[in-house]
Amino acid sequence: MFPFAGIFRSISTERHNLQGAFIQRGKDLLGQNFARLRAFATGSEELNVIIETPKGSRNKFTYDEEHGLFKLGGVLPAGAVFPFDFGFLPNTKGGDGDPLDVLVLMDESAFAGCLVTSRLLGVIEAEQTEEDGKTIRNDRLIAVAANSRDHRHIISLKDISENLLDEIEHFFVSYNEVKGKEFRPLGRFGPERARKLVLEGMRSVRSRAKSGARKGSKTKRR
Repeated sequence: MFPFAGIFRSISTERHNLQGAFIQRGKDLLGQNFARLRAFATGSEELNVIIETPKGSRNKFTYDEEHGLFKLGGVLPAGAVFPFDFGFLPNTKGGDGDPLDVLVLMDESAFAGCLVTSRLLGVIEAEQTEEDGKTIRNDRLIAVAANSRDHRHIISLKDISENLLDEIEHFFVSYNEVKGKEFRPLGRFGPERARKLVLEGMRSVRSRAKSGARKGSKTKRR
C-alpha cells in the first residue's frame, strides 16, 4: 500500500471540511446581513433595495434563503428582457407572502445581490391570479437609484411617461402569462401611497416575528 495514502486522504478530508466551513460562513454572513438590513436606509426616507435581476437580462434570479445564494429561477422567452433592475425590500412582506418587489430606474444595470439606495416614486398596485385560481395582491413599487444622474429629475410616477408605464405593466402581464398566471394592474399611485405599503410590509414582518416568539414561549412553558 502506498505509504502516504492515509496522509493524502486526511489532507483531502480536511480541505473538504474547510471549504464547507467557508461556504457555510459566507451563507451565514449573507443571511445575517439581509436580516439586519431594514427597508429604509438609516436616518433616511430612501429605500434599501436588493437587486435580484439586472436590466436587460433574460434570466430571472431569485434569492435562495436556504443556501444563502442567488439562483437562476427562470428564463424569459427570446426577445423578452427585464426593462429595469428588479429587486426586493428586505424585512418586508407583501400580499403574496414574499418581500415587496421593487423596479429600480438606474443609469446602468447592477448585478444580483447589489444593494441600491433608492428614492420611492410610487407603486403599480396589482392583483395576481395563481395557477390554482387563488388571487393575491402583488404590487410593484417603482423607485429610482439615489445616485442616478439620468433620472434624478424624477420625483413621482407623474414624471414618467404614460407610454413607459404602460410598457412596464405590459411586461409584468406578459411575464406572468408565460408562467400560467394572470397579472391585473389596479392603479398607479404616488410616493405617499407607496410609502404606506412599505410600512404595512414592515408591520407584517414584525407581527409575524412576535407571533413566532409567542408560540416559542408557549412551547417552552409546556
